[in-house]
Amino acid sequence: MTALERPRTFHCDHVGSLLRPAQLLEARAGRDAGRLGSADLRAVEDDCIRDAISRQRDAGLGVITDGDFRRSAFHIDFLNSFDGIRWDEMRFHQPFASGPSEGESPAVFRTFAPIRHKVPITVADWRFAQASAGSTVAKVTMPSPTFAHYRGGRAAIDPAAYPEMGPFFADLAAAYRAEIAALAAAGCRYVQLDEVHFTFFCDPKMVAALRARGEDPQDLARLYVKLINDSVAGRPADMAIGVHLCRGNRRSSWVAEGGYEPVAEQLFNEIDADIFLLEYDSERAGGFEPLRFAPKGKRLVLGLVTSKTGEMEAEDDLVRRIEEAGRHARLDDLAIGPQCGFASSTGGNKIDADAQWRKLALCANVARRVWGRAD
Repeated sequence: MTALERPRTFHCDHVGSLLRPAQLLEARAGRDAGRLGSADLRAVEDDCIRDAISRQRDAGLGVITDGDFRRSAFHIDFLNSFDGIRWDEMRFHQPFASGPSEGESPAVFRTFAPIRHKVPITVADWRFAQASAGSTVAKVTMPSPTFAHYRGGRAAIDPAAYPEMGPFFADLAAAYRAEIAALAAAGCRYVQLDEVHFTFFCDPKMVAALRARGEDPQDLARLYVKLINDSVAGRPADMAIGVHLCRGNRRSSWVAEGGYEPVAEQLFNEIDADIFLLEYDSERAGGFEPLRFAPKGKRLVLGLVTSKTGEMEAEDDLVRRIEEAGRHARLDDLAIGPQCGFASSTGGNKIDADAQWRKLALCANVARRVWGRAD
């Protein structure tokens, strides 16, 4: 890969979702109640996204997103856009085994027909964000394809549509490839997959729940590596693929716990990604030792700043933690950011907008202090 082909990465990055402004929440409620048309809602979204992009640039970020302002949740709207998949309140498998949601059986995606990608899902949204961002890079975030399988497993996939599981995974990956190809053709060069389930393989309670469902966690991890790699195959050489990992984030809550050690070697060496955005804001994520498995040149974004509360981290403490991580990975391969988004769903985390923007600016300031630049 030549220097011109190498994907661009950043020393300051953020996962993507932002707290929805009041006017956006009001407009969405008006549309849902029939008081506002879809075009009117999009106009409000446009205004809010322009403002959010301006705020991100003011914070010193070199990469921005549209804040997920056109989505109800980071995963539902995207996967619902494929033919054959729908978010369903049916609950198929073992309940969550850890965190505040322990004992709660989550809703799942149900596959009821062959999965097909019919029209681009995110291209128009990315074009708007990039046009508003100017020279700043706009990235696209999308849920990992594992969301279509993990929560429901075989029970959530209609055997009439897929008598065997091989074609299910092949069609799912093909749908992702089609979306990523459409983004590449439009000029997008940074796509992030939000992957939660690899952290579940680090939690003994979650592993036990998988086994109770009849799944072998090691086999499932290998299957998900192939699914992710098949989904991003064929992208341009200069397109960066990011993989974000967290342990749950809805309304400042969490689901899983445990350090990356059980999956780190496989994660960093077998998944075909350029950037890993890693949760590191609490003891639930463990230490930095697993970073030793990352090959030189992989960007490791340390999610040291929490998006769950408004309490501000001390800049000196963040610098110290980066230096600590640098004992296990090359300092130049590291970056800083929040551990997750600020609003995985419309309701958002238990933090106010002022703290959100101060935390993003803090990340950029620390990046400039450690590496001399945030982009």
